[in-house]
Amino acid sequence: MTTDELREALKELTGGRDATFAFHDTGDQAALLAVHNAMLVPEESDRMVKLTDGQSIFIIDASSVAWVRIGPPQLNQ
Repeated sequence: MTTDELREALKELTGGRDATFAFHDTGDQAALLAVHNAMLVPEESDRMVKLTDGQSIFIIDASSVAWVRIGPPQLNQ
């Protein structure tokens, strides 16, 4: 997957959905990353794919992503 393809796939992450990533080439076990209330950071000059949960920034290596699960929109309570 390219950086542009991943960014396109994640464009609906605006803070109201969870995203779970599985990465390949990480050894014997699959590596998973869950980002709650994920928001795609607008593209910057470094062109890296970045997500935030409001507390941390996660930099995603598009070439290592095996799959992504985007959860349903969360309802405000």
